[in-house]
Amino acid sequence: MRWLGGAFLAWGVLAGTAWAEEEATRIGDPERGAEIFGKCASCHEVGQGAKHRVGPHLNGIFDRKVAQFEDYNYSEGIERARRDGMVWNLKNLDAYLENPKTLVSGTRMNFAGLKNKRDRDDVLAYLRQFSANPQDIPEAAPTARKREVELPPEVLAIMGDPDYGEYLSTECTTCHQVDGEYDGIPVITGWIEEDFVVAMHAYKRKIRPHPVMQMMAGRLSDEEIAALAAYFGALE
Repeated sequence: MRWLGGAFLAWGVLAGTAWAEEEATRIGDPERGAEIFGKCASCHEVGQGAKHRVGPHLNGIFDRKVAQFEDYNYSEGIERARRDGMVWNLKNLDAYLENPKTLVSGTRMNFAGLKNKRDRDDVLAYLRQFSANPQDIPEAAPTARKREVELPPEVLAIMGDPDYGEYLSTECTTCHQVDGEYDGIPVITGWIEEDFVVAMHAYKRKIRPHPVMQMMAGRLSDEEIAALAAYFGALE
């Protein structure tokens, strides 16, 4: 009985150690993080079939060197971080989510940040499922990016006239800078045209809560929105 008791004690210690090690690899709650990631999904995709949008896709983000996609146009600030050898480790990802412009000055990521540590931990736990590093990450289930507004295919297929968009842009550029610099007002240059169109229709339908943008978008036709998307999308 003494040996059996000792065996059970040893098993209990080993099980407790394994549990502690498993807990140590966890960041937060990935299911809750998936919900919070909705704040990021208008610019970033992650999961099966993810593509670059306004921001690069986030598959494989953990332990990857900064600015590694050759087919994405990074900001000067992110390019500088890459030259400095910055890596997207857990510490840097947490800091970037808390306040992007504090960690990387000059980044185009116009996001106020997640000030709540639990929110950041949960988002990072969700994103960690889509990275091959570290190796203890489980297979991630495919996810689909849901648009803010589901638009008819014919609206998304409208080919915008960038020259007409430039003519229409004067009201936009009273607030937004065309050189891509951030001065507290979101940057709208370099957007993928479809993302721009969806965002403007979200304002038009009062899904995005900004009264001035709702008013401005409400005055625009589908063709005018497409023209603005073509103009601003071509600017870097």
